[in-house]
Amino acid sequence: MAKSVSKSRLLTARVMSGLVILFMLFDSVMKFIKPAEVVEGTLSLGFEEHHIFIIGLLGLLSAILYLVPRTSILGAVLLTGYYGGVIVTHLRMDAPLFSHTLFPVYLAVLAWGGLWLRDESVRSLFPFRKQHFADKGIESDI
Repeated sequence: MAKSVSKSRLLTARVMSGLVILFMLFDSVMKFIKPAEVVEGTLSLGFEEHHIFIIGLLGLLSAILYLVPRTSILGAVLLTGYYGGVIVTHLRMDAPLFSHTLFPVYLAVLAWGGLWLRDESVRSLFPFRKQHFADKGIESDI
């Protein structure tokens, strides 16, 4: 039997996930429209203009999978991979750490945090609860 999620937890989860989805939708749509700023930014990161559509499509598909409850875990995994590419790109360019390089980490924390708050199966994979180590007499917050 699935445990029910409190209204405040569900609202927090939806806000966290919603921020990720809105950002990814905006980012993907801008890559399809290709205003001059997007083209210049992409070129400055070492990509060619013909890569912009593919990058946008990968981000959009990942966001859509994340949006659909039945495929949200797959979407989160794909977004995590997408964000890993963004991190490496910014590291290679020596971009500012907290504003550029770690920004995808913030998005990943929001994406997985939103899932963790609303999905019991994700909470069982990543249990943040007290575990008692009876054989050693140690209590741990894992």
